[in-house]
Amino acid sequence: MNVAVIIAGGSGYRMGQDIPKQFINVYDKPILLYTLQGFQKHPQIDAIEVVCIDGWHDIVWAYAKQFNITKLKWIVSGGSTGQESIRNGIYNLEDKCVEDDTIIIHDGIRPLVDETVLSDVIVKCQQYGNAVTSLPYNEQIFVVDNDISTVKYIPRETLRRVSTPQAYKFGKLAWAYHEAFEKKIGIYGSSYTNTMMVELGERLYFAAGSDKNIKLTTKDDLEMFKAYLKSDKDNWLK
Repeated sequence: MNVAVIIAGGSGYRMGQDIPKQFINVYDKPILLYTLQGFQKHPQIDAIEVVCIDGWHDIVWAYAKQFNITKLKWIVSGGSTGQESIRNGIYNLEDKCVEDDTIIIHDGIRPLVDETVLSDVIVKCQQYGNAVTSLPYNEQIFVVDNDISTVKYIPRETLRRVSTPQAYKFGKLAWAYHEAFEKKIGIYGSSYTNTMMVELGERLYFAAGSDKNIKLTTKDDLEMFKAYLKSDKDNWLK
């Protein structure tokens, strides 16, 4: 079984809106629904779980009914951090998934997940045990040594920028979240599942990525999202 865990627990203050950014309407549809439709349409996704900010569960169920998101099976309350939200989602699956099931974690505010990217993440996870969406880094990276200058750079050929979707076998994922929260490893600040796994000593494997897979954090991101939708109306504005 391939289960998508969609993280929609954030409040989104940087967007400057009165409602969480995943529920902002774009062309008469909330951002989260674009994300859910991408997973609903993918033939390899068997079930969807949404980790959602409290007070919005019933709204998500209503949207799922309105937009025919039949694969949505569970809605779980988010935590006070991103890692707590993912943990809540994983713990909820402990009596629903088996060790070899593939769990695909994805940010609810990344609404343009490409079908080929999602397929590659699933294939790579089945092959290696995990897979993280990645792209080459095209800018030069320098290391700051005194706030205003540098004498060291990192060759960009050695770098990858990673995001979601990322996939893990359920048995390893459940073990990792119990281990991390018990030992306080990889759960603070900007930590995510991928960085936590590395801190726990796991090797990660890269899967395909897409420049369209933007995370909607600011108003500028929202305008870029609208531009992508307009440029590909047949696929997204349905």
